[in-house]
Amino acid sequence: MDFQLRPEELAFQEEVRAFIHESLPPDIRARQRHPLVMWSFVPHQRRWFSILNQRGWSVPNWPVEYGGPGWTPMQKFIFENELYASHAPEFNWMGSHMVGPTVYTFGSDYLKERFLPPIRTGEHIWAQGFSEPGAGSDLVSLRTQAVLEGETYIVSGQKIWTSGAYEADWGFFLVKTDPTVKPQRGISLLLIDLKSYGITIRRIPQINGEAHLCEVFLDSVRVPRNQLIGEANMGWGYAKHLLEHERTTSSFIFWNKRELDRAREIAASETLDGVPLSDVPEFRSRIARIDADIRALEWSVLRVLSEETAGPSPGIAASVLKLRGSELQQQIVSLHADMIGPKMLRYYDPEQGPPAPEPIWPSYVPGRASVALIARASTIYGGTAQVQRNILSKLAFGF
Repeated sequence: MDFQLRPEELAFQEEVRAFIHESLPPDIRARQRHPLVMWSFVPHQRRWFSILNQRGWSVPNWPVEYGGPGWTPMQKFIFENELYASHAPEFNWMGSHMVGPTVYTFGSDYLKERFLPPIRTGEHIWAQGFSEPGAGSDLVSLRTQAVLEGETYIVSGQKIWTSGAYEADWGFFLVKTDPTVKPQRGISLLLIDLKSYGITIRRIPQINGEAHLCEVFLDSVRVPRNQLIGEANMGWGYAKHLLEHERTTSSFIFWNKRELDRAREIAASETLDGVPLSDVPEFRSRIARIDADIRALEWSVLRVLSEETAGPSPGIAASVLKLRGSELQQQIVSLHADMIGPKMLRYYDPEQGPPAPEPIWPSYVPGRASVALIARASTIYGGTAQVQRNILSKLAFGF
C-alpha cells in the first residue's frame, strides 16, 4: 500500500516547513536537536508558543471558535509531524492537548475566558495532578479531598509523579468531593494555581540526572468554587475524556519517526571492525524491523484519523496506540544505546548546553543516555502497559 498526500496536503506541508525554517529560533532548534535532558525547557516552550500563536497555529487541535486554525485531521497530522522532524519544542501537552479541550468542552464561560487565551499564547504552563501514592493508575482510589465551604473548596492531600509542577503555573487536579458514594461518582476536577498558599512542591531526582517529576503537597489550599470544571462529582468522566481526547498523540508516532531517523544517522557514522553499522546485518535488520513497525503504527494512526466520527471506541484506539507506541520508544532508544556503546556513559552538564562536536564525540552522543533512561518509563506513565491491556480486554472483548 503506497500512501500519497493529496496536492493540497503537499502544498500545506511545504507551507509548514517554510514557516518552521523561517520562524524557529536557531538556539531553540540546537537545544532541541541535541537535548541533554528529555524535557523541553519552559522558556523555549513559551517563546515558541508565542511565535505559533502569532501565526494562529499554537492550538491546532482546537475548534475555530476557541482559537484553532480549523484544520482537517490530516493537516494536524502533517503539522505535528513537521514540528517533530524539525526539532521544534514539544507542545505544552498538559495545556494545549489535555486541560484546554476539557475546559472548552465542559467548562463554564468564565473558565473559557480566563484560561483558554493564556494556553494559546504560552503564558500558562500546566501540570497534571492525578496520581497519588498508592493510587497511580488506579485513580478511583485517590484520597486528596476537597471540602466545599461556601464558595471555596478546601483541598488537602498529596500528588506524585506530577511532571513539571515545579515550573508550571497551574494544575488540573482530581480530588475527592464526596467520599460517601461510589468512588467514580465522588471525584471532581479542579483548576488550582500552583502558587497558592498551602502548596509545597518537591522535585524527585531521576536516574537520568533530571528532577522533572514532582511531589505536590496540598495543605488546606483554598480554591474558588468557580475553578471547578463542569459539575461536582463528575470529574471521573471528564478525566476519561481528557485522557482520550487526543487518541493519536498517545502513539508517540512523531517522536518515534524522528528518533528512527536519528538511529539511521548513528548507524551511518558508528563502525564495527571498520564497517559502518548500517552495513552490519544485525543492525540493518533491527532498523528495518522497527521501520516496518512504525509504518504499521502510522497506518493505524491514519486509520483512526479517517474514522474520527465513526471509528472504534476512543478507549480502544487510545490504548492500542499508546501500548504499541511506548514499546517502540523503548526499542528505538535501546538501538541507539547498542550502536553508540560506552560513549553513551559520558556526562554532560545540562546547564552548559551541548558541546561542540568532536570526531570521537559526534553531535548525536550528548543526551542519548538521558533519553534512553527516561524512555524506560514510557510503558508506565499515562497508564501502564498492563492497565492498557486490561482496558482493551474489557472494551474489546467484554472481560
